[in-house]
Amino acid sequence: MARVDVIMPQMGESIAEGTVSRWLKKVGDSVKRDEPIFEISTDKVDAEIPSPSAGVLMEILVGDGLTVAVNTVVARLETDAAAAAAAPTPEPAASPSADASASVSAAVPRAAVVAAVAAAVPATAIPAASPGSLEDRLRSKSSPLVRKIAAEHGVEISALSGSGIAGRVTRKDLEAFLAARPAGGAAASVAGASMYAPAGVEQHGPLPTPWAGDVVEPMNKIRRLTSDHMSLARKVAAHVTTFFEIDLTRVARIRTAMRKDFEAQSGQKLTYLPFILQAVTMQLKRHPVLNAAVAGTDVIYRKQINLGIAVALEPNGLIVPVVKRADELSLTGLTRTVNDLAARARSKKLNPTEVQDATFTITNPGTFGSITGTPIIPVGTTAILCLGAIEKRPKVITGPDGEDTIAIRTCAYFSLSFDHKVVDGADADRFMSDLKKALESMPETGF
Repeated sequence: MARVDVIMPQMGESIAEGTVSRWLKKVGDSVKRDEPIFEISTDKVDAEIPSPSAGVLMEILVGDGLTVAVNTVVARLETDAAAAAAAPTPEPAASPSADASASVSAAVPRAAVVAAVAAAVPATAIPAASPGSLEDRLRSKSSPLVRKIAAEHGVEISALSGSGIAGRVTRKDLEAFLAARPAGGAAASVAGASMYAPAGVEQHGPLPTPWAGDVVEPMNKIRRLTSDHMSLARKVAAHVTTFFEIDLTRVARIRTAMRKDFEAQSGQKLTYLPFILQAVTMQLKRHPVLNAAVAGTDVIYRKQINLGIAVALEPNGLIVPVVKRADELSLTGLTRTVNDLAARARSKKLNPTEVQDATFTITNPGTFGSITGTPIIPVGTTAILCLGAIEKRPKVITGPDGEDTIAIRTCAYFSLSFDHKVVDGADADRFMSDLKKALESMPETGF
């Protein structure tokens, strides 16, 4: 008879904590090795976590919605099923309530878990980032529970010194600050902060208040993370967007001609996207500033071309899996990789490394009918390409004899948002012009 600890995994180098979204098993359930037993949300990804061993789930120590540091024990398994069946069934963990002091579980007080986390993860495990740097701001995030308490008390978390991993502000830090500050608030407070405008979110002007009959719902985990990331992205990049109309008639003909054989041989549905990805990777090699990152006053020109592909999740939310070394993949390889990543993104089966290290991003709102858009540049990159709806349009075409005629062409609007701190308008327009030429004169090639 042996017990096995289930821990909050380290989902990427920069991840310091994770939130238990929900338990897929309940106390007393038998589980197989590698069978998913709970879901987590982090700053990078939502994922299902497999069981480290076969056995019976005997204890749940961290309930749904609670956030803990990595390597925290969140549950325990009994590997001897017969012995486990005879053991008394402990109370399941309590889900978080509106009361900030809700216990982690009926069997394990929150104080015990906090003490265990403090012992397991020393505050000095990761060196602090340089003051005011992007890394410092990224690491200053706190758990949803800490942000909720801070918002209720009008406290700006970024103004506090954190004792947690990577300098993050913990609940203990926040409670110590609240106990020490004078009545009426302190410099770290935010005027007018409330549950409708968390302290970590900038909002100018008077805050809206609900009217009679309105429904007020807190943001879910992925929406809060998206909100944080988009707000930061708008701050760190000087956004400019350029628009091009691209004639995809030739791509459409090539796709139609090869579609039947391609799908029969590869078993994959052939869309326009792999053709566009091939053309994009070719142009990123010619225009490296679009495949770069800004580090203070330095520009890092990436040698790898890793394409982030935005995937919409149901019922809402967004995630960006990354096609690594996209320039080394054939049309079949790109198709298979994109389809696989998108399917696993929607079923929460992505690995944390599969949503990291994008050097350039592509978003495709055209699948929903959008003509074009002005997307926000992801942090750590210099550009993002937006693909509008592909549709047939009447166009003026000049024939070999010099005469103009009206023809039906398959077209789409492409837009490129770029960081004007390092990418000049001419650089962005040359990239788009070359991409347009590549797609409009694409040669017929193999798979």
